[in-house]
Amino acid sequence: MLQRVNFKVEISAEKSKVWEVLWGAETYPKWTKVFSEDSQVKTDWQEGSKALFVNGEGSGMVSRIYKRITNEFMGIEHLGMFEKGIELPPDEKTKDWLGAKEDYTLTEVNALTTLEVGLDTIEEYQSYFEKTFVEALQIVKELSENS
Repeated sequence: MLQRVNFKVEISAEKSKVWEVLWGAETYPKWTKVFSEDSQVKTDWQEGSKALFVNGEGSGMVSRIYKRITNEFMGIEHLGMFEKGIELPPDEKTKDWLGAKEDYTLTEVNALTTLEVGLDTIEEYQSYFEKTFVEALQIVKELSENS
């Protein structure tokens, strides 16, 4: 059963800069390395597009961008698992994640951006995400404020 966890960080940068850090080809691997040292994504970040979130072994999540409002909102829906370059058919392991959403919302007031992340997870990963997402968002903050 999916549970929602939420995170929030304030960043001294315009939301367009934070957006660029979140989804940029150069910066995305820098902040997601806390989840997997060799984390990468294969997508064009366009609404309706497939997204493969994988590690260096080609394993990870198959997802789609269900909503995109540039510089304001990115919504990702997880559809299944990907292992060693192959999309896995639904099974007991993958069905738990089916339909899980990951939402990124950016709001800005006077060049101060609030980044809010809402994430659906299964109970077994909740404490993991509560630790790693805080670290990941701190990296997003540092990259946005210092570049």
